[in-house]
Parts: sequence; C-alpha cells; structure tokens
Amino acid sequence: MDTTLQDPIVGQVLDGRYRVEARIAVGGMATVYRAVDTRLDRVLALKVMHPALAADASFVERFIREAKSVARLAHPNVVAVFDQGAEGAYVYLAMEYVAGCTLRDVVRERGALRPRAALDILEPVLAALGAAHRAGFVHRDMKPENVLIGDDGRVKVADFGLVRGVGDVTNTTGTVLGTVSYLAPEQIEYGTSDTRVDVYACGVVLHEMLTGAKPHSGDTPAQVLYRHLNEDVPAPSAAVPGLAPELDRLVAAATARDPEDRPFDAVALLALVRAARAALTDAQLDAVPPRARPEPTAGADADGRTTVIPRIRPVEEPDDEPVRHTSRLEMPPPDAGPPAGRSRYGAGGRRGMPSRGVLAAVVAVLLVLGVGTGVWYINSGQFTRVPSVLGQTEQEARERLGAEGLDAKTTRDFSDSFDRGTVMGTDPEPRSRVRGSGPVTLVISRGPEIVRVPDLTGKTLAEARSALKEAGLAAGLVKREFDEDVARGTVISSTPAAGRDVRPDAGIALLVSKGAPVDMPEVTGKSVADATTELEGAGLTVKIAAEQVNSAQDEGTVARQSAAAGTRLAQGDTVTLTVSKGPRMVSVPDVTGQGTEAAKKLLEDAGFQVEVERSFPFLGDTVGEQSVTGGEQAPEGSTITLKTKGL
Repeated sequence: MDTTLQDPIVGQVLDGRYRVEARIAVGGMATVYRAVDTRLDRVLALKVMHPALAADASFVERFIREAKSVARLAHPNVVAVFDQGAEGAYVYLAMEYVAGCTLRDVVRERGALRPRAALDILEPVLAALGAAHRAGFVHRDMKPENVLIGDDGRVKVADFGLVRGVGDVTNTTGTVLGTVSYLAPEQIEYGTSDTRVDVYACGVVLHEMLTGAKPHSGDTPAQVLYRHLNEDVPAPSAAVPGLAPELDRLVAAATARDPEDRPFDAVALLALVRAARAALTDAQLDAVPPRARPEPTAGADADGRTTVIPRIRPVEEPDDEPVRHTSRLEMPPPDAGPPAGRSRYGAGGRRGMPSRGVLAAVVAVLLVLGVGTGVWYINSGQFTRVPSVLGQTEQEARERLGAEGLDAKTTRDFSDSFDRGTVMGTDPEPRSRVRGSGPVTLVISRGPEIVRVPDLTGKTLAEARSALKEAGLAAGLVKREFDEDVARGTVISSTPAAGRDVRPDAGIALLVSKGAPVDMPEVTGKSVADATTELEGAGLTVKIAAEQVNSAQDEGTVARQSAAAGTRLAQGDTVTLTVSKGPRMVSVPDVTGQGTEAAKKLLEDAGFQVEVERSFPFLGDTVGEQSVTGGEQAPEGSTITLKTKGL
C-alpha cells in the first residue's frame, strides 16, 4: 500500500545515489525515509530536513553536527551515520536502517514492562549514551521515540539532532529545544545542558517502562514543565505496587531535581543499574505488571515531538546598568504552588541564588554608605527593562507592564505550550531595554491550533485529497475494499473520522471503495466477441493483447485470460485477453518397431499426447502402427495413437 501519497521526495534519487522508496516517520525538524543506496545496493534510512528549515543556517549547522558527532561514536548501540549531503532544498543524512519498532511502540502496545525487560532495554541505551558522554557529547533529547528495537532484538539510540559538546554552554536567551516530558529542571529554567540531563531523561524513561505512563502529566506543556521544576518524579511502586525498592531508588537517583545529586553521566548510571539488577531476585525481575495499556496522552507533547519551548527565567540580580525592577519566575502552577518551605531543588534551596537575608544585608550596606535605594532609579526616565510576563493572563500582564510605566499592545497566535488567553511571548523579549514607555507587544495564546476533519464520504479520491489540503491536512494511508453500496473510487470512511479535531498537517487515512465484487468467468476457448460481451456485461474492461500465441485452442479464440476464473475483481478492472493462433505444427517422430514405453516418452517429449492400443492376444510390446506416420506434421498437443504388434 502507498503510505506516502503526495510526498514529493518519494520516488526521487537524491544526489544521484539515494533512491527514496517510502516515508517512515515525520518529526519536528526532519522526515525519515526508507531508501536504497544505488551504489552499494543496500537499504538505509534517509533523514531529510524539512525544506522550510533548510534556509536557517542554525538548523543546518545542527544537522551537520549530528552527522559528525555520530560518525565519531561508532558504537554498536548507536544508529550509524554513513553520509551527509544536500541537493537543492533537501539537506539529508544517510543512516543505518533498523527494521523493527521504537520503545514508544512497545510501551503503547504493552503498557508497563517487567523489570527484567525494562533493564534489558535501558542498559544498551546507557552504553550508547555513555560512549557519547565519554566522547564529549550530550544527546539532549532522550525519549522512547529515539530508542529503536530491531527485529533481531538489538537496541539502538537514534536522533542525535540536538547533540552538544559536554563543555558547550547552552544558556539560551529565551527558548530550549526538547520534549517537555523528558526535560531536566535545569534545562527548563536555565537552558543549560550537560551529561546529567541525559541521565534525568533516562530516569523518566525507566519510570515510564516500569509503569506504562509518564511521571508528570498535564493538559498543557506549561503544567508539565512546572511539575518537573517543583515535584519529584514519583516512585514507580506507587503506580505498580510490589516493585522492588531498588527500582524506586534507581529512578529517584536518576531524576533528582538537583543535578548535583544525580549520577554524573550515563556510565555512572549504568553502574547503578547493574548493581540494582544484581540485588534483585529472579522473582523481582520477572514480576508481572498490570496488563492494562496506558491511555493515550492528551495535551503536553502527546506525539512525542521535539519542539521549541519557551524557557522559564530565574530571578536575576541587577547588573551594572540602571534598571527599575528584577524579573521573577513567571511560571503559573497547574493547581497550586510548591509545598511551603520547599524550593525547586529540595529543602536546601536553589544553588547560586541569594537568600532574602543576603539581599537585606546588601541593602543595609548601601544605606550605611549613603547610597540609598535611589541608585536603582538612575536614568530611569530613559530606559526600562521589560518584565517577564510569560504565562500570565492578558489582564495581569497589562497591569504588570503598567506598574513599570510601559504601554501594552496585543497580538494573538496559536500555541501548544501556553493556555488560551495567556502570554506566550513579548516583543521586545523579557529583560530587553526599552526607551520611555515602550510600547511592549504582548503575544496572547489562542491555544493549540486544531483542524476539524471534513466529511469525505462519497467524494472521489482526488476530491478527498483536495478537501484535506484545503483544510490544512494531508492524505495518509489509502486502503481499498469491496463495497456494494459505495461507488468504485469514492471514499467510504476516514481515520480519524469526520468531525474529529486533529493537529494541522496530520495525515488522514482513507478507505476507498472498489465497488461491488465481480467473479471472473472462464472465457478461454470462446470467441473473442463472445468473451468480450460476457466480461463487459459483468462490468469489466476488456483489452486484447497485441500479440497472438500458439495454443491448443482453435485459431481466433481466447488462448489466455489475465485473471484466472473465480478471481474477485472490482467493476471497471481491466482483463487482458490473448488470442490463439491455433496449435503449433510439430513433426511426428517415427516410433514403429520400438517398445511402447520408449515410444510414448519420445512422442510426449515432442509435445504430443499418447494413447496405446494393444493387439490381441496381448503378448507383444512393440509398436506396429502409429496414427500419424513418422515425419508428418501434427498439431502440438494432439493425440497420437500407437498399436502394438500381435503374435
């Protein structure tokens, strides 16, 4: 079946070498195809950056960095990269093709896994990440979608598209790339990434394998991010009673909110995993989890795609430039704030942040020195810092800007990360300096953009594709089946069904009617006119082959039919008829005087049927006569009669 309808790359040969055969998966930045390397005659996966991103130098740089980074790893648990190149708008990576499924497919299908199976998957994942960490790379986007499980049982880590050097500082100005359910707290708040963010993500993946569900859920990404910052990952045994305490401790160690409390890298975590496994009994390792499959995730990163997420800014100290305020963490809680007396990273408070006592002491020193609080207002009439109002309602944001003496304008846009009616961004960005009263433009979220699936029933396939394109959707897998009530070539139904809300550009599977079935009749041996009348009367289309053939059928009759009698066809299907030139004339061998068995074989090898008549009394076995004299011509397939000699 064609699963890649309307995909312009399928069928092309990129760079004169890679023949694209089918689309495998679509991600946030690239699409992966199954392809054939025509030079080496091998199947591989071709990861092609979305053309819209290929014009962005930073995305292309990240793409090429992935190729170079993975090429240096050469680890059996890392999907290998063979080549990197570009042709026109298509920037691609040629990678190892792994026939199988992803860990996401396994968890979605089976739910919680037995501890032994979960650890069997986690260990090679950590081995791959450990090799990356020791080579100086951080993956930064570990999740079940990037763990491939081959049909032969091999586990491989894929998609190093967000890889960074361990020593690189990734403190971004306002956003972080990643998947919200697997982001470490320091990624969310500070935008920083080192080997411990991969450790945190692996802890979340382990929790998900053991329980069948993500540890932090929410209707929006903002709620999930808040829980990562303010709530510990719950013990797996809370969801699956009876799990060994060693597994709870393993998850807790990997997902500690303070990165200083986690294993330093994947190698260190792998050592903990092996120690935990050694401490477990066979009964604990093979404990059978509940068989209920997890409900599909609604809301935050339900499709597991890597996205650009607004980073939550920490409280910042005033710098040597005159400012009129300090920005604050503007993350609204999903229900209520964190427990009293507890900071984001535990009871000890966040590292590197001054306590209220320290701030009070600083103010006291300034007063003693006669500086006074007026130092914060030098030149305040000229420049003002834009406060962070991300996540606030429009009214709250306007009041906050007004308190700073800034005017506000608004614009609106769709967002998967911010609730409808809340601020998803500002222009200029928070902490930017503006002269006088601004204005500052507030970008208000309209909530996630959704598209309603149109009713395609009764439309032709071409009409359905056009309607989907007009609605901002795409035709996905097309299946066909017989239906006596729906005309051939028209849509019977769609998946998702008409009226369902889906994301833009989602693929909609179509079921198309093949019409009422037609049982192919037997028409060989009939005249071409009679055969054509019978087939067209059944609703089939008749085509006569250009060349005629010799056959046992009489000249001018049907020698062959392209569909065997009894085959189920659809109305309108084409049946090809081949016309007979009559049998081929063959010279008959002379077999008189030979034994009947030898004579029979000689004639059959020449293409004849043979009958033997024995003369009375039946004592001789030598051919005395043959119905066609040796050396004469006879139709191929005709019957030659042999008579034996009597005594």
